Amino acid sequence: MNIALIGLGMVAGTHVAAINASDSGLNLAGVLGRNPQKTAAFAQRHGTRAFGSIEDIANDPSIDFAIIATPPDQRTELVHILSAAGKPILMEKPIERTLEAATGIVERCETRDVPLGIVFQHRARAASKALKSALANGDLGSIATVDIRVPWWRDQSYYDEPGRGTYARDGGGVMISQAIHTLDLAMWLLGPISNIQAMMKKTPLHDLEAEDWAGALFEMENGAVGTLMATTAEFPGAAETITIQGTRTKAHLESGVLTLTTLDGAEATTGETAATGGGADPMAFTHEWHQSVIEDFAQSIRNRTEPMATGRSALLTHAVIDAMQVADRTGQKTRVTP
Repeated sequence: MNIALIGLGMVAGTHVAAINASDSGLNLAGVLGRNPQKTAAFAQRHGTRAFGSIEDIANDPSIDFAIIATPPDQRTELVHILSAAGKPILMEKPIERTLEAATGIVERCETRDVPLGIVFQHRARAASKALKSALANGDLGSIATVDIRVPWWRDQSYYDEPGRGTYARDGGGVMISQAIHTLDLAMWLLGPISNIQAMMKKTPLHDLEAEDWAGALFEMENGAVGTLMATTAEFPGAAETITIQGTRTKAHLESGVLTLTTLDGAEATTGETAATGGGADPMAFTHEWHQSVIEDFAQSIRNRTEPMATGRSALLTHAVIDAMQVADRTGQKTRVTP
């Protein structure tokens, strides 16, 4: 299938590596960036075409789907043009800067019957799938507590890029740009968060508009209670974790490894240790998870089935982050309303 890549920033190289590594009939048919000279140079390096405009992609019948990897503030216009042409869209997180804008994109694609997938690659990891299966089988028993931690680090140079960590471009800070992955994974495993209390703050370690630290207490629809801490201000950065305590077994997910510990002390592990970009280098992770997401999206188009992460399912994370912002402003427990 022929793919057009839109957005040539930090994650573009991961998408190119993922497409080139695939043996599932994927082809990088062209790229589009904001700067024509840089787009041409990128295309030349990777042996592909430099598109001149989003309209060129939308009107090209040879393009089977587009990957959007731009900053969030550019998404709505791109989706309007692509969806009007019926082009399936695979999009990097987040969908947009706010729940309202993200919902608009999802509903536009649904109305036009245009497939929309979101790159939540942590769902593709073997340990995540193993935990999903264990939960479905009831191996953990009833879920009592959940702990989500994203103790990452970013140098100030990361936030010095124009627009990064602002509400106008990104929609916020650590929650919508980094912790959104772990938050999505937790709800993919356990179901929605229903109510949340939160603080979202800036630490003295960074100069940015939005938050580089967030903490929350939450309730889930399954009856569990939980805690969340996410930051880019914990040097030198460590792997994100999800710990789930059930009435039979505790599950701990970290660095691609799942550890299940029963209440009598028996322990079993699944998966392989892998970096996830929690330190100063945000791109210190394998392209293989993106490859799985892209291959899954291509297969979903062929089979007319839902992709690994639909736009509709991704709205859950936006709803939680919006509710956290409200809770931080009001100091009140806030209902999460997708």
